[in-house]
Amino acid sequence: MHKTIAEAKKFVSLLLNELHDMREFEIVVCPPFTALSEVAELLKGRNIKLGAQNVFHEDQGAFTGEVSPLMLKELGVEYVIVGHSERRRIMKEDDETINKKIKAVLAKGMTPIFCVGETLEEREKGLTFCVVEKQVREGFYGLSKEQAKNVVIAYEPVWAIGTGRVATPYQAQEVHAFIRKLLSEMYDAETANEVRILYGGSIKPSNFLGLILQEDIDGGLVGGASITEEFVELARIVNGVVIS
Repeated sequence: MHKTIAEAKKFVSLLLNELHDMREFEIVVCPPFTALSEVAELLKGRNIKLGAQNVFHEDQGAFTGEVSPLMLKELGVEYVIVGHSERRRIMKEDDETINKKIKAVLAKGMTPIFCVGETLEEREKGLTFCVVEKQVREGFYGLSKEQAKNVVIAYEPVWAIGTGRVATPYQAQEVHAFIRKLLSEMYDAETANEVRILYGGSIKPSNFLGLILQEDIDGGLVGGASITEEFVELARIVNGVVIS
């Protein structure tokens, strides 16, 4: 919940100026609902794509205060974050609700960025893989192989979000590899390899290279650094890896 419309437009203009020549990988910005329309205009025909931070799972109805996938699609939204840990924790979203949102986003031809991850307590109890497996299985419940390929997963260890702590490259890769293996069991190896798995959790320019070089880490879901010029540095790091 950052940036007014004016602030969002100014920041996206900066990103477009700094990152205009980067087309070898996808860059997505997810401003607040209030700024989506204005930012969409700035991004038309450019190399940065538009995402939303949340969605409701119905197209319309008596759901005061919610925003539907139909509304987002009309604005030109291509990606939607679903099941972020803050929504799970603060808004009490459960796996069933998140599954409905994933299906609703896919039905409108948009791409869900589906967040999974364990709390510090769960990690310390050795429950990381149990928690992540449950979230993935329930999030993908009822999805066909082709639908599954169009889901982006973001592993965000809750203990590393906004805390300054970050999973080591080994810790992150271990969970990413586990998710990839789980998907191959749920579907097949081809599907598992096509699903992009991002890491999210206190990403900074100082730690991102070690993470992005891991075999099963396909990108980053950037938190605090995404609202500062550090985001430009992160994109340059990815660009360097992609073209090298």
